[in-house]
Amino acid sequence: MTMRWGPELGAGGQTMFRLWAPDRDAVTLEIDGAAALPMERGDGGWFAVAAPAPAGTRYRFRLSDDLAVPDPASRAQDGGVNGWSMVVDPAGYRWRSDDWAGRPWEAMVIEEVHVGLLGGFAGVAARLPALVDLGTTAIELMPVNAFGGMHNWGYDGVLPYAPAESYGTPDDLRGLVDRAHELGISVFLDVVYNHFGPDGNYLGEYAKGFFHADVKTPWGGAVAVDEEPARRFFIDNALMWLEEYRIDGLRFDAVHAIANNGFLDAMAAEIRERVTRPVHLVLENESNDADRLATGKFDAQWNDDFHNVMHVLLTGETDAYYADFAERPAQRLARCLSEGFIYQGEGSPNHDGKPRGTPSAHLPPTRFVSFLQNHDQIGNRALGERLTLLAEPAKLRAATLLLLLSPQVPLLFIGDTSGSESPFLFFTDFHDELADAVREGRRGEFAKFAAFADPAKREAIPDPNAQATFDRSRAQDGPQAAEWQALYRQLLAVRHERIVPHLAGATAIGAEAVGEAAVVARWRLADGATLTIALNLGDTAITVPAGKPVAAVGTPGDAASAAAWIDPA
Repeated sequence: MTMRWGPELGAGGQTMFRLWAPDRDAVTLEIDGAAALPMERGDGGWFAVAAPAPAGTRYRFRLSDDLAVPDPASRAQDGGVNGWSMVVDPAGYRWRSDDWAGRPWEAMVIEEVHVGLLGGFAGVAARLPALVDLGTTAIELMPVNAFGGMHNWGYDGVLPYAPAESYGTPDDLRGLVDRAHELGISVFLDVVYNHFGPDGNYLGEYAKGFFHADVKTPWGGAVAVDEEPARRFFIDNALMWLEEYRIDGLRFDAVHAIANNGFLDAMAAEIRERVTRPVHLVLENESNDADRLATGKFDAQWNDDFHNVMHVLLTGETDAYYADFAERPAQRLARCLSEGFIYQGEGSPNHDGKPRGTPSAHLPPTRFVSFLQNHDQIGNRALGERLTLLAEPAKLRAATLLLLLSPQVPLLFIGDTSGSESPFLFFTDFHDELADAVREGRRGEFAKFAAFADPAKREAIPDPNAQATFDRSRAQDGPQAAEWQALYRQLLAVRHERIVPHLAGATAIGAEAVGEAAVVARWRLADGATLTIALNLGDTAITVPAGKPVAAVGTPGDAASAAAWIDPA
């Protein structure tokens, strides 16, 4: 029998507690207000014990006289990631949206949001009607798993099954999903299965085999997903979000750092078998692995190539990984629009010349999620600047037309639709030596950039742990908010009315560079019509197709312009 992680609430408030602790000879269950219970050691290093513990019971595991730890599969915490775990009744919430059937992947227009910056799960729910008004059909929550402190991006999570206390209760998250479904909005969740954060991760104290110490990642030893307990930990976590919270889809963070395609495929296959309603699975994968997208197990991948080449065209920046896109950016964008990935096996300068990617031209365009910015691409900048401060407004509006009307699935970041100019900074809430290490490590990352070669300038990089850094990261409406909202509303109306109904089965016809910063791309829609988009981010006019565009920014063909045509079959 395969053992499962986490508490299992049974009839009459009786709960079965389990912990995989192969490095320990004895584990004791401590229940707040009750006598401690020794756990029985079974096969493979699993400990288990049943006890009276209804929903709301606080518990933890005692490993030694001086060490008590939370349940790594805790469904909720009381007192932070180093505090008590709590028993949760996953069936206790009364759903209102039982008739929700989900949306097809082709209909997605996704906005990525940070729950903490919006005031928790209730704050996100309050924002939903405004998204419906603009034409957004889905939200993607940055990771909500429990992390050290009160605020964090979420990628330093250590208890993947427990929603962060500062965001709300498990039922508050269910309430957010319920409200979204009532309004016709899908909910995606970003999950992190490639590493754990530095504060509150005790797995190494009792289960060193959960990690491969000899396989290094930027966060330490790689998670041992080839071992059944670790594999089960993450697959069951994915199933929990989809089944118990009715999440519509998952975005798997940095799967290239997991480096185990067998695990990814097995996880996707089990999800497809277990979850009978439509759900969508999306990868972040620096490897540009087209094979993961060709089998139907995964719906799409975040296409960093699209962002990177668009950023070069919009800003002229060629530092760091943008150097991979500095030469012939218009030709690279044309390849991206017609074939998906830009790097399909070519050597990447940012990867020491090593080949990156596999051929992707055979994939439909909806296998790729495009974006002009996201949490990474803004927040990993030293000062967190948005494109509204880095690009000419007319060029950014033209790029927005391409993003919203091309057949690739568009992803927005919170604040995009209102032209926000406020920063999105890297923030954490660590303390003492860990806070010092994170602050200095963050500033040290930018020492190789010319703008921060001077140590005094690096000192000006915001302290991730300062409350002000978190507060400044809330998206505020920009000075042209009404104009930006009108543009998004107009373009998304065109997308939903003229393009989305014909996206399933759409294929790329081809794309070509027609100037140093200009591209014309064409796709065959499922009804046989031809969608053409002409984008010019250069300083001279180009020749564009004749006809009446269904949408345009600027005068078609002129500098800083974009236009879309749909020619019937």
